[in-house]
Amino acid sequence: MAESVLADRGCSLVTGGGGFIGAHLVRLLLEQEERVRVLELEGVPVLDGAEAIRGSVADESVVRKAMIGVQRVYHLAANTGLWARDKHVFRKINYESTCTVLHEAMRANVEVVVHTSTESILMGQNDPDKLDSTTPLWPRKNKTLGPYCEAKLLAEQAALEAASNGLSVVVVSPALPVGPGDWHMTPPTRMIVNFLNQKISAYLDCCLNLVDVRDVAEGHILAAQRGRSGERYLLGHENMKLSQLLCMLEDITGLAMPKNKVPYWLALMVGVLQEFIADYVTHKAPIAPLTGVRLAGRGNCFNSDRAVHELGFRQSSIRQALVDEIVWLAETRQINLPVSLIRKTF
Repeated sequence: MAESVLADRGCSLVTGGGGFIGAHLVRLLLEQEERVRVLELEGVPVLDGAEAIRGSVADESVVRKAMIGVQRVYHLAANTGLWARDKHVFRKINYESTCTVLHEAMRANVEVVVHTSTESILMGQNDPDKLDSTTPLWPRKNKTLGPYCEAKLLAEQAALEAASNGLSVVVVSPALPVGPGDWHMTPPTRMIVNFLNQKISAYLDCCLNLVDVRDVAEGHILAAQRGRSGERYLLGHENMKLSQLLCMLEDITGLAMPKNKVPYWLALMVGVLQEFIADYVTHKAPIAPLTGVRLAGRGNCFNSDRAVHELGFRQSSIRQALVDEIVWLAETRQINLPVSLIRKTF
């Protein structure tokens, strides 16, 4: 009986299912007794219970193999870093591979594709309340975005074009996810780790929109079930200044956070210098990637009401998500802080 029920529910493919959001999504799908297939690179752990297809989303033959018998596709695979030595990798993985996934999904006649985009490509406006699921994308030729954002912009445009051509595609745009389990150190987690390890003595105050990564994972499933093809749903929650986030981190951990603010022009100069050193000297990711500085300089806030009202998107406590993340970081020894010192209550 169990096998027939699973067969009726079909199979879900998660590209990038070993990543931060992807692993939480795979766990939720398995808990819902879905049959789950994960397309992931060699060496990246995949949760027990999921079928693993090893290879790159840049490999058309691997993507075609992964699509066999699939009803739903959650396309999360991407290079989420804001810096890479080879800048072309962003276009190859974040855009060209998305085109491959969309083409093969159309070929396999899947029921729905949920494409994971990003809020960082939404065009900033003077009124922060207008940055929501209906906010337009930045112009394609805007070179201030950086290679990561440029590639993600092209990928979302390709997803929406596929929807207009008959493929059922729902776009979700997560804000900055926080919570436990980020082994790959996405930019929000790396920022928090650098502050907690006291590697940063000053900060550029800006507006951030934080969201529990577990809510984002659930939001993907809700998008597949209730989302409208050709529409974007912004998956975010709480807008706060970076200075407010630092106060919260200090309260949770007891560690003194930086109190010195730097102006945007100075942060931009530091970003340019660090990027140059990373590109031509160290070949290691800078603490302050230039794209990250430019995004912070925009200082946009976001509104996720469409996802809440149309999808039933959950928005859990950001403080609790940060507590859970900090406990995980301490337990995995990525920050030098005993778990016993973390304030786990409000």
